[in-house]
Amino acid sequence: MRAIWKGAVSFGLVSIGVKVYSATEEKDIRFHQVHREDGGRIRYKRTCSVCGEEVTYDDIAKGYDIGGGEMVILTDSDFADLPLSTSHAIDVLEFVPAEQVDPILYNKAYFLEPEGTATKPYVLLRDALTDSERVAIVKVALRQREQLATLRVREGVLLLNTMLWPDEIRQPDFGFLDEDLKVRPPELAMASSLIDSMAGEFEPDAFTDDYRAALQEVIDAKVEGREVVQPEEEEAAPAAAVDLMAALKASVERARAARGEAPSDGGAEPTPISSARSAKKTAAKKATSGKATSAKKAPAKKTAAKKTPAAKKTTAAKKTTAAKKTAKKTAPKKSA
Repeated sequence: MRAIWKGAVSFGLVSIGVKVYSATEEKDIRFHQVHREDGGRIRYKRTCSVCGEEVTYDDIAKGYDIGGGEMVILTDSDFADLPLSTSHAIDVLEFVPAEQVDPILYNKAYFLEPEGTATKPYVLLRDALTDSERVAIVKVALRQREQLATLRVREGVLLLNTMLWPDEIRQPDFGFLDEDLKVRPPELAMASSLIDSMAGEFEPDAFTDDYRAALQEVIDAKVEGREVVQPEEEEAAPAAAVDLMAALKASVERARAARGEAPSDGGAEPTPISSARSAKKTAAKKATSGKATSAKKAPAKKTAAKKTPAAKKTTAAKKTTAAKKTAKKTAPKKSA
């Protein structure tokens, strides 16, 4: 790494000489603009819009547009006279809890390396910051601009995080913020369940830039003159959910399936949707059971109806037989 800045950390009456290095680097694949026909690089000339002449870097100054076609021209001497008291120092202003610094303020990160005999005070500040569980709020001038920053410890090294100024943070102004939208408790409970099912420990190395890897594969294939193998298409994004609760429920089940867990209906605590489904199943079983009972009783009634005429015939026959016997007994005997 190459140091981009040298200065000192002013810690009370202690001064710690340091070198500043960029802590991050962009891995984007960069392209040149070229002529499609022959691959020649496209060059741009710096020309003046007034006289049309090409201008060298030495003849270029900074201009501030004040409107109405008027321009105020500033030269290097104008910037050199600015009162940047922190031009070669990182002044510690105060120490604050890290959670009080909103991450939206963070801009760029730089490593600080102790220079010369500054190693011992450097280590002292590093260990003191670690023990205090706080970050240092500092001011520093980088590239002719005064910036607010924090000092914290990362992997045994002091890390300088430059920050945006508060007035550089835009205020959100969206219509939905004024709407009176109510979230139902079951929806909130289901959303919380989804968050729990997708909870994990953040491991940055587990994530990769798939687009950059695919683009690099295309470039390598072009260089080697081979055919590019198209990657598998990812699952299309689902359409906007009509039933929010159903979508949340499906999302929970999908997350659990991805983790190899059993579905929520399998002994887990019932959710509003699973309870409703269970109630519907119970009602359906009761209705089916009622129909089956009615079907069994129906043949019994028909059997009883069939036996009734037979019973009447038997009774009539018995009565006829009894009448005949009575008539024989009462009839007069014939004389010899």
